[in-house]
Amino acid sequence: MSPINLAIVGVGKIARDQHLPSIASNPDFRLVAAASRHGGVEGIPHYTTIEAMLEAMPSIDAVSLCMPPQFRYDAARAAISANKHVFLEKPPGATLSEVVDLETLATSKGSSLFASWHSRYAAAVEAARSFLASVEIQSVHIVWKEDVRHWHPNQEWIWQAGGLGVFDPGINALSILTHILPSAAFLRSAKLEFPENRQAPIAADLHFTDAANINIRAEFDWRQTGEQTWDIKANTSGGEMALARGGSALSIDGAAIFVSSQEEYPALYRRFADLIAKGESDVDLAPLRHVADAFLLGERIVVEPFYDRA
Repeated sequence: MSPINLAIVGVGKIARDQHLPSIASNPDFRLVAAASRHGGVEGIPHYTTIEAMLEAMPSIDAVSLCMPPQFRYDAARAAISANKHVFLEKPPGATLSEVVDLETLATSKGSSLFASWHSRYAAAVEAARSFLASVEIQSVHIVWKEDVRHWHPNQEWIWQAGGLGVFDPGINALSILTHILPSAAFLRSAKLEFPENRQAPIAADLHFTDAANINIRAEFDWRQTGEQTWDIKANTSGGEMALARGGSALSIDGAAIFVSSQEEYPALYRRFADLIAKGESDVDLAPLRHVADAFLLGERIVVEPFYDRA
């Protein structure tokens, strides 16, 4: 089969660091165009809007949308309306309602819509899921702490309403949690810390239970310097499971479990190609629902101002 003609929209840090290398290494795709207000990709046509790109290049089969979530709905709707397949960087949108609308539109058009959760494709996640399905879970503790100045330097959109703040990385932990737990969890309480000069939280402390009343706690913080922490631990009848380094390492009672060397974004693009080939979509909103619940139930705590440079 001929490669899928793919365009990328939003040529920022995540596109350059992850999407472009993954596309280049996947023979199922041919990168043919880019649309971005500020940057292009060498060697292919560049447009400042997705509308101009779609009009000028009707041969495009699919688009990857890598712009901030506040702007993703209009771009996705334009692409699906033009009968293109759409890859949504996480989170898939700024609200649940707009993503549901996109899924409905994609179904009506016969387009594949992929709400990607890259952390679910980390090397040890499937092994952790299999383990938890075989034991009785007693409690779960997530610690997801990193340095926003390192990962999102001078990116003001993440601090604006709809930018999610610390839930931008925290939703990665929730995407793993909702994938590996055998049953659904429900948020019971939350504390969200908002810098007094920002519209999005810098830290969150979330408490969940499931139908069996298992205690699940998630701690997110964007102020951690030095070594970064992306860990999920579960006390179980089969020992303590530790899913570490963002889902790339797994141990049971301290003993390392062998996992694959799978890389997240190349796996995402293999999944996208498979969805297109099968005429299917993959739009799981569970992680975003948990974030929405946190904003609904969360106690708002105002903390000291945050500036990009300390």
